[in-house]
Amino acid sequence: MRKVIIIMLSLAFAVTACEKVPLTGRKQLILVPNNDMLSMSFTQYKAFLDTSKVISTSNADAEMVSRVGDRIRRAVESYMNSNGYGKRLEGFKWEYHLVQSGQVNAWCMPGGKIVVYSGILPYTQNEAGLATVLGHEVSHAIAEHGNERMSEGLVANGLLQAGQVAAGIATSAKSPQTQALFQQAIGTGGPLMYQYFGALPHSRNQESEADHLGLIFMSMAGYDPAEAITFWQRMAKAGGGKAPAEFLSDHPSDERRIADLKKILPDAQKYYASARR
Repeated sequence: MRKVIIIMLSLAFAVTACEKVPLTGRKQLILVPNNDMLSMSFTQYKAFLDTSKVISTSNADAEMVSRVGDRIRRAVESYMNSNGYGKRLEGFKWEYHLVQSGQVNAWCMPGGKIVVYSGILPYTQNEAGLATVLGHEVSHAIAEHGNERMSEGLVANGLLQAGQVAAGIATSAKSPQTQALFQQAIGTGGPLMYQYFGALPHSRNQESEADHLGLIFMSMAGYDPAEAITFWQRMAKAGGGKAPAEFLSDHPSDERRIADLKKILPDAQKYYASARR
């Protein structure tokens, strides 16, 4: 009976904790307080940068990362503030860094903390290609995919714990209780949250959603969305039918991704046309 009550209470809370993803309108479960997500993200982002080969902003490629990232940021902020989603950006402290690494990868933590690995630049080739990548990764943060996965993990690994979060127990990001809850949600046992936020694979649905949002955001930033198709075609060719790097792990198939983007392209072109006026 106790388990039944816990399940019923947790499910009732889950219903009240549903939010909608911008643009797509998909309902999602969000349980973890935003302040906790940002606190953990900022701490671990700094830890990552402190132990990585960060390329100086005076470098041309690093400057390009900052320039493209800033244009994506302005587009995101414009859309979110104009469509009633401004609250999702509260506490964001945007940063863009290029890191020396052969990995063909990039990621964005909650709060706008972005890393691009130098290994992906031969594939992006130009600013529009990089905008495709950054638009996609920023969209994960905007759609709160990290919080969603944590929330689902909390429910899956202990419904009572989800209820405890709901009741405000152990919501400080510095508390041992919250650390334990976060680590349980991650399921890796690793000490750094960036392993969860940036490196671990997202669900395919979330990846497709990030493709959708990313295409719109890059278009609003003034980058031709047709270039996103070209970029993913390059990635597919480089992979020879297989994902060439972590950036593509657990993503939709190349064929499905490109087909889906082509369906969204006409809508994205409207945003692009408006941005060019």
